[in-house]
Amino acid sequence: MKYVLVTGGVVSGLGKGVTASSIGVLLKACGLRVTSIKIDPYLNTDAGTMSPFEHGEVFVLDDGGEVDLDLGNYERFLDIKLTRDNNITTGKIYQHVIAKERKGDYLGKTVQVVPHVTDAIQDWIERVAVIPVDGEEDPADVCVIELGGTIGDIESAPFIEALGQFSYRVGPGNFCLVHVSLVPVLNVVGEQKTKPTQHSVKGLRGLGLTPDILACRSTKPLEDNVKEKLAQFCHVPLEYIFTLYDVPNIWRIPLLLKDQKAHLAISKVLNLASILNEPSLGEWTSRAELCDNLHVPVRIAVVGKYTGLSDAYLSVLKALLHASVACRKKLVVDWVPACDLEKETEKENPDAYKAAWKLLKGVDGILVPGGFGDRGVEGKILAAKYARENKIPFLGICLGMQIAVIEFARSVLSLQDANSTEFNPETKHPCIIFMPEGSKTHMGGTMRLGSRKSIFNVKDSKSAKLYENKSFVDERHRHRYEVNPDMVERLEKAGLSFAAKDETGKRMEIIELPNHPFFIGAQFHPEFKSRPGKASPLFLGLIAASCGELDTVLNPASAHQHSISNGPTNIFINGTSKKSPNGLADVRYNNGYCNGLYTR
Repeated sequence: MKYVLVTGGVVSGLGKGVTASSIGVLLKACGLRVTSIKIDPYLNTDAGTMSPFEHGEVFVLDDGGEVDLDLGNYERFLDIKLTRDNNITTGKIYQHVIAKERKGDYLGKTVQVVPHVTDAIQDWIERVAVIPVDGEEDPADVCVIELGGTIGDIESAPFIEALGQFSYRVGPGNFCLVHVSLVPVLNVVGEQKTKPTQHSVKGLRGLGLTPDILACRSTKPLEDNVKEKLAQFCHVPLEYIFTLYDVPNIWRIPLLLKDQKAHLAISKVLNLASILNEPSLGEWTSRAELCDNLHVPVRIAVVGKYTGLSDAYLSVLKALLHASVACRKKLVVDWVPACDLEKETEKENPDAYKAAWKLLKGVDGILVPGGFGDRGVEGKILAAKYARENKIPFLGICLGMQIAVIEFARSVLSLQDANSTEFNPETKHPCIIFMPEGSKTHMGGTMRLGSRKSIFNVKDSKSAKLYENKSFVDERHRHRYEVNPDMVERLEKAGLSFAAKDETGKRMEIIELPNHPFFIGAQFHPEFKSRPGKASPLFLGLIAASCGELDTVLNPASAHQHSISNGPTNIFINGTSKKSPNGLADVRYNNGYCNGLYTR
């Protein structure tokens, strides 16, 4: 097993996660099997109880693990499925060590950070790295490990020590350290400054780790004299110093690394030259170029609670991007703070109220993502009502689905008091209720989490067609409230369709309005399984409907009839231009989708 460790210096937010993911993409393009591990030095056992304002979104895995958003980057870039054990936290490690101490596994020894905690970290890495990913029989060739935080952080100390020991444990040729650092340009001086990186590398060396490769973040490519200076003072060969400068989209980062021959540098450090192929990134290149050259906009309003921090909805944004690229449209996201749509805001801050409604009324589609708490809920309900009454394409996710049910009950069934017991425990018409198996005393890991089946019971529904008329789908969940089963029959008689339910038939998974261009709500989170080349079906439906092209997606046969007069169409598959079997660019071609790359 070979290991690539990615660390960060100078400042946080440099893009270690994207760098680690891009290294994985590059190595995978060279024919290697790749897995990933993210180390988060915080004391929380997982990210489940952390505020999105504090740490961005909580990413959910198939096994129900609530993990750092960087694991979402790994899954999307590498197109693999990871487990909760691929996210190591200080909390998990200490919990593991203390449990062993309580059982007497240390045979009366004094339990200390060194060697017991550091050994536990190393053992965890080795155990997880050899677990085959996505049903492969053999383990990965390379494990990319990202150490969260910045070199010098107090909480990182046990992990730094453990990784220093680990580099000796696995031996030379099996461990490569990539240090991501900042090379800023001071406006007054106008030149790239190397001193921050020099100090960062010095600190890293002082902690027992020696970088093999430098990945330097900057606004522009590093000048030759700057690279020479870094090589001299950081003791890193010139050909092992790479620039990660600002690019139009993050899909270009693996291409930056490829152009600078980062794969060759890593292969030399890890002795991989004998099994390394020339990287095959044709499809990836085509997708990145297509994304840069899209001009026809599609405007989507994201009506949420955390609109001040885009990372709080990172997977939603990525899923929207995947779908918009698949539809050859330039994504424009309008952030609409849900609370600004409410009547109280009209009184307190009329300018914010007018601005929010102006944004909402100017979009092509509306998305209400998941969330918790009652702040902004009435604004989300108003957004759903506006979409329903004005035939605007709408997608509600988790809480977004629940507020759509509440709005329908209030407006169509005239149940003015209809609400969720999360927001009003005393409501006379509880449309949304607490799930029986949930816990009201413990927050972490007590929700309905992970991949669960949603079985379609309305075969001609838009959602079923978007999922290619499968009998069921497996999507990831994260919720502790659900649609009240006692109200389902009444809602159905009023015209709300429950297109999919769980295996028991009592838990509602997808809602639809049949007499609407596109009005769908999902209790699950489809964004977590969206991939750059495999857009989530529900997001694809929202974007296509917002562009007026939903029929093309739902009925490829009718698209074929239309395409006869238009002539053949080229699509990109694995980097090669080919003819679509339907003449028109068919989004179902090539294993479900044409990897987001089709052209007229």
